[in-house]
Amino acid sequence: MSEKVSGETSEDKSVSAVPPGAAAVPQDLRSVLVTSVLNLEKLEVDLYRGTHHWVPRTRRLFGGQIIGQALVAAAESVRENVLAHSLHCYFVRAGDPKVPVLYQVERTRDGRSFSVRSVKAIQHGQPILICQASFHSNQPSPLQHQFTMPSVPPPEDLLTVEELIQFYLSKPNLAEKAKQGLNKLLADEVPIEIKPVNPPDFYRGVAMDPKKLYWVRARGYIGKGDMKLHCCVAAYVSDYSFLDTALLPFPGQRAAFLASLDHAMWFHNTFRADEWMLYETESSWAGGSRGLVQGRLWRRDGVLAASCAQEGVLRVKAVTTNAVTTNAVTTESKL
Repeated sequence: MSEKVSGETSEDKSVSAVPPGAAAVPQDLRSVLVTSVLNLEKLEVDLYRGTHHWVPRTRRLFGGQIIGQALVAAAESVRENVLAHSLHCYFVRAGDPKVPVLYQVERTRDGRSFSVRSVKAIQHGQPILICQASFHSNQPSPLQHQFTMPSVPPPEDLLTVEELIQFYLSKPNLAEKAKQGLNKLLADEVPIEIKPVNPPDFYRGVAMDPKKLYWVRARGYIGKGDMKLHCCVAAYVSDYSFLDTALLPFPGQRAAFLASLDHAMWFHNTFRADEWMLYETESSWAGGSRGLVQGRLWRRDGVLAASCAQEGVLRVKAVTTNAVTTNAVTTESKL
């Protein structure tokens, strides 16, 4: 139950992810991203608390959730007619999944066309994330262009990650260590659905170009609703299995430690995060125990919805030849 700010009576201070006036949807059909993962409790003006954590197998807070919640907090204080067009975040400390996260919003600027918000995500009295988000009222322009969306099979013709894992588990010669890793992946309650475009290459222990293509969407129903909410969900999605794109050329190296250092995102067009979008990721550089990755989120109709970039720490250790296949299917990657 949400706490009340001093002086309030019965007003619910929870920041609802379901827009006012939206059609009622059975609770079990709503996206968990809406009902819990990105849901914040309002403590005071420009101060929020997040208590529902999705914790990956690294046992640290998932960076995409902190980004998404920071954007939820920032969006609460801007006008209805402006939408996020960019955000830039730095991860300065690992998140503790055992305690809530406080989000402190600073109203940096409000202009006629643009508004800027600075957000600190705080645990144990120290920031774990520093984020700046810029919002813009849409303005028509004759200057428009974009890349062409890659030609790929539709999501209906592809298997989900869970179905692919079941396929590999059915192989009689699969190593026991690989089975254990795959079963751990199946046990993860991931709030997004993923369909890799090239799954055979994806799980094979051979060097590959640092590029990935997969269809992605939020599990459950979000609906048309508020575009601000869909941007927050996309911010969450954009960090999922992003950095490990830089590891694809190195099948003989196992990830000992992966951590995001920063994350940037630009929103170009409207979209629905509960509908299939193609996520195209690539790594242009890796070195010095760091890697740089870029991504593009495409709507099914070929419209570029958003672009992303991230740098992170990549610490690896060599694996034996026999362990390469095991590493390819268990993977530190979430795919």
